[in-house]
Amino acid sequence: MKIVVNGNIHQYDGNITVAHVVDDLGLTGKRIAVELNQEILPYDQYATQVLKDEDRLEVVQAIGGGQTDSFQVAGVTYQSRLLVGTGKYKDMEETRLAIEASGAEIVTVAIRRTNIGQNTDEPNLLDVISPDKYTILPNTAGCYTVEDALRTCRLARELLGGHKLVKLEVLADQKTLFPDVAATFEAAELLVKDGFDVMVYTNDDPIAAKRLEEIGCVAVMPLAAPIGSGLGIRNPYNILTIVENATVPILVDAGVGTASDAAIAMELGCDGVLMNTAIAAAKDPVLMASAMKKGIQAGREAFLAGRMPRKRFASASSPIDGLFF
Repeated sequence: MKIVVNGNIHQYDGNITVAHVVDDLGLTGKRIAVELNQEILPYDQYATQVLKDEDRLEVVQAIGGGQTDSFQVAGVTYQSRLLVGTGKYKDMEETRLAIEASGAEIVTVAIRRTNIGQNTDEPNLLDVISPDKYTILPNTAGCYTVEDALRTCRLARELLGGHKLVKLEVLADQKTLFPDVAATFEAAELLVKDGFDVMVYTNDDPIAAKRLEEIGCVAVMPLAAPIGSGLGIRNPYNILTIVENATVPILVDAGVGTASDAAIAMELGCDGVLMNTAIAAAKDPVLMASAMKKGIQAGREAFLAGRMPRKRFASASSPIDGLFF
């Protein structure tokens, strides 16, 4: 049975009540208000109100005034700063569980590598990562020419019903998977002119990053290290320069290996991090997805807090006044 909760689809078995959904959301005992199909539902009816397929719930609570810590891509606001891919998992169920544990709202799909539309006997990836719940980000992974990248994006737009948001990468060679920057410039210009919202993978060159922003890309995604390497951020000062000079979101893409790498990216002021292998190739991908979520959150909070200045010599944390010797 499908229940829409705050705009997101949740699947349940039959004969569930509003109280079951509230408990599933971790909100039992919290001060909330619930609207069922646009009608206010009194608190004393939560336990007796049985839900039907496609019922719609709105659950609200009071929060402090002001803006939440979110970021925007192509005019859409996202709360999660962790973006994840869908490749290299052992099966669809592991994919689903890891993505859920990550808390990601944007999920990349390598159109030429997934099983979408290939065989009706195979599970459909879009059943696992429903476009009703996630922003699907088609990816030109595996493209080594401008022509292949353009064709892939246009097929993705057709496949997803006019979807404009794409992740562009044009690779230079199979050994390093570094971007072909000249070809990336060309492909980005053509896609922007064709009406796409382009999030673009590039190297950690501040000049190239700024050029892609000027072309009209909605987000620039410099690599931390080679794709799938897990080496972490190799050139933090270049990433910092890119962030400082940008007026569009900057998201580290490729090379993250563990949660501390994600935290470092966020401490540098990046708007988010995209990763796949770091989660999918972990011994426990679901647990690693949870760790990455927390690493992103910790790094973002540290950036907002402002770290202490670095000092060459020690500085006592306790006062020396009043010592008895």
